[in-house]
Amino acid sequence: QLQAMPIGGTFLLSIPAAPYRCPPGPYERACVVADWLQRKKPGSKVLVLDANPSITAEAKTFTQAFNVTYKGIVTYIPNAAVTSVDVTKRDVYTTFGAVPFHGDVLNVIPPHRAGRIVADAGLANDSAGRFAVVDVLSYESTAIPGIHVIGDAASTTQPKAGHIANQEAKVCADAMVRLMAGLAPDPSPVTNSACYSPITAVSASFLTAVFKFDPASKTMVAVPASSGEASAPSGDHYEDMFRWFDTLMQDSFA
Repeated sequence: QLQAMPIGGTFLLSIPAAPYRCPPGPYERACVVADWLQRKKPGSKVLVLDANPSITAEAKTFTQAFNVTYKGIVTYIPNAAVTSVDVTKRDVYTTFGAVPFHGDVLNVIPPHRAGRIVADAGLANDSAGRFAVVDVLSYESTAIPGIHVIGDAASTTQPKAGHIANQEAKVCADAMVRLMAGLAPDPSPVTNSACYSPITAVSASFLTAVFKFDPASKTMVAVPASSGEASAPSGDHYEDMFRWFDTLMQDSFA
């Protein structure tokens, strides 16, 4: 559809309210598409309709990208949750106002939820009925004992991302081994989230965060001193992105 889009056309991307999978993901996509349009379809635009009140991840990086790197190409509109789509006219209606937004190519991302198996099993017990609430010491469901849920399907204070799912799997597996031996799970687990974000065809940024268990709230909380985003996108980060991805895939699926 992008290849068939007329020069001077508009690519419209919507972002659902958090939580959703890979917080920086939609903003990365807006940048990657803007970079491609800049080279292949000069004069074309990217319109980002965000249901959230502001950029949810790497705010400094993506604000710079939208306002400077892709100035005149990307338009970012917060508080614009999609309410309906006229597929024939390619018009998108939002909470931002009564007048619809139009795009030549639409990438409407719906609100996220756990897979159907979670709901069918009676595990989707968060307030919205979308994700499984778990004990983050073991990732055991609070709805049905003996069932453990990790990754995007679980409702935790950690981001829904592949790197975090890898970390949760290790905490969960360790806890299950301990529980089967009649022992208690590790009382102070620590996880790490890392993500590289392509900004152009040759540069990327990164975001990292460390989470530790807080016994008072019984949640995983970010450690400020160990969390943050890159000072600026770079070619080195772009190369690191592929090494990070390959290592994560090897570790996850070995």
